[in-house]
Amino acid sequence: MKDTKLVYTDDPKNSQRCPRCREFLSECICGPEADPTKWDKVAVLRIEKSGRGGKIVTVIDKLPGNENFLKNLAKSLKSKLGTGGTYKRDGANGIIELQGDKREQIKEIFSKLGYNCKG
Repeated sequence: MKDTKLVYTDDPKNSQRCPRCREFLSECICGPEADPTKWDKVAVLRIEKSGRGGKIVTVIDKLPGNENFLKNLAKSLKSKLGTGGTYKRDGANGIIELQGDKREQIKEIFSKLGYNCKG
C-alpha cells in the first residue's frame, strides 16, 4: 500500500476512477468480480429485525459478488414477490435484503432457477 495519495493530475489515464469504489484506479482496493456461472456455494436465507425499527427483513447472503448478477437477481425477486429491497457487495460475497419474511417464496424461486439455498 502506498503512503501517498493522488491529488491532481492532467493525465487522463491517471484520472480514471473505479466504477465500484469510486477511487482512482491506481488506488483501487476492489478485488475481481466473481463469475456467477461458476458459483457452486449455497445461499443462506435469514430474517433480521435488529436496527430496522422493528421491521422484518429477509437477507439472502453468500451470493456471488458480481454487481450485474446481484442487480438483476434483486430486481427479479422484488418484482416476483411484490416487495421492496436492496443489494450490496460485501467483499467477494453479495447480499440481497428484501422487506418482510419471504423465505418460503424465495426457496421456491431459487429451486426453479437451479440455485441452492438453506435457512
